[in-house]
Amino acid sequence: MTNSIRVFAPAKINLFLHVGDKRADGFHPLESLAVFVDVGDELTIERSSELSLSLDGPFAEGLQAESDNLVLGAARALNASGRITLTKNLPVASGIGGGSADAAAALRGLNELYGLNRTDLETVAATLGSDVPVCVASKSAWMQGRGEILTPAAVLPLAMVLVNPRVGVSTAEVFRTLKSRSGIGMGLTIKGDLLSFLKSTTNDLEAPARSIQPVIGEVLDALAAASNVQLARMSGSGATCFGIFKDSASAEIAAKVLSEAYPAWWVRAAKVLQ
Repeated sequence: MTNSIRVFAPAKINLFLHVGDKRADGFHPLESLAVFVDVGDELTIERSSELSLSLDGPFAEGLQAESDNLVLGAARALNASGRITLTKNLPVASGIGGGSADAAAALRGLNELYGLNRTDLETVAATLGSDVPVCVASKSAWMQGRGEILTPAAVLPLAMVLVNPRVGVSTAEVFRTLKSRSGIGMGLTIKGDLLSFLKSTTNDLEAPARSIQPVIGEVLDALAAASNVQLARMSGSGATCFGIFKDSASAEIAAKVLSEAYPAWWVRAAKVLQ
C-alpha cells in the first residue's frame, strides 16, 4: 500500500473552438477538437485523515488554496481526504485547462491512491466544470455540449510552441463580449489532412479575447512570423496561443527565439500526447 502518489495534469489545447447560440440554460453549446501536451502541472497526494491543499511552483502566487478550489472540490466529490500539493507550472486563467486539468488529476490520483475503483470519474468531473471531463482521460477528443460530450479522436503527433503573455482573461467576460459565432454543425470527422482541416476552422473566442487583451494579437503575430510554423491560433478563451510547427526541432528553435525576443512572456515547446 503506497502512502503517496504523483499525478501529471497536462495542459489542454483547443485546436479549434466553435460556439453555438446560447441555450435556455444560459450556456453556449461548443464544438472543439482538444489535445493534451507534455507540459502541465503536477499534484502530489499523501494519505491523510484530513483534506488540505498547498501550492508551489512558478504560478502558485496566482492561486489561492481556498475552499472553492477545484482540486479540493474534486476530493470532496469523491468523499476523499489527503494532503495535496499542487505544483502550478501553467499560467492561471490562460485557456489551456489548467484548473480543470488539476481537478481531473486529483480525481485520478485519489481514485488510485485509495483504491476507490470508481469508473464514473467523467460523470463526477462534469459536476465540477465543463472542461473537467475531457481532462480525466487527457486524450485527444471531440468536445460537444458544454464540453462534457466526448468522442475519442485520433490525432497524429504534433510539435507545438505555447506562448502566454502573462495576462489573465476571464472566460465569462470573453463570452459576454462574443458577437460572431461559427455554430456547431461541423460534425465529428476530420476532412482531409489535419492541418488543412484546422485551417478551415477557427476559434470563435479569439476576437473577443483580443478586444479585452490586445497583446494576444502580438503573440499571434510573433508565432505566425516564426520559421516553419504551420498554424498559429489562440487556445480556449485565451490568453495562451499555440503554433503548430513542422517538427520538434523547429518548435524548440522557435521557442528559444521567442523566449529571447519576449523575455516577459511564458514560452514552452510542447508535443501532443498520444
